[in-house]
Amino acid sequence: MDTASIKELSEELKQRSSKELIELCLRLSRFKKENKELLTYLLFEAADEAAFVEGIKKEIANDFKLINRNSYYYIKKSVRKILRNIKKYIRYSKKKETEVELLICFCSELAKMRPSIKRNTTLQNLFDRQVLVIRKAISTLHEDLQYDYESELKGII
Repeated sequence: MDTASIKELSEELKQRSSKELIELCLRLSRFKKENKELLTYLLFEAADEAAFVEGIKKEIANDFKLINRNSYYYIKKSVRKILRNIKKYIRYSKKKETEVELLICFCSELAKMRPSIKRNTTLQNLFDRQVLVIRKAISTLHEDLQYDYESELKGII
């Protein structure tokens, strides 16, 4: 099966009735959990971005509490999973402020985690990469926000 381009899909969707569009969305949401999560975000949470970010921050803090700290192997596995989920939520939102806030929260939790990430090269490199991603995202924001987020980031490092 040949996949249609975004333009072709857009043109075809414009020709459909609203009832058909609803059926297509519901059918699409049945196939993958991510599709359902994205639809949930767009319908219920996109209007209140601050509440969405706060909910994700609580989830991040909870996930860090649940990490098995017996060995760095388990810590790395869990931290990567948390980061993967954060990246998914960032893709849903598409807002740089949300990206910066969530990644700063992640780095903050990672920095205060015990045993220290400084003893493990992989975790330290992961932390450093996320700091670079945060700095890149901050550079695209308004100057006032840049100052606020940069000072928050310095507090973590």
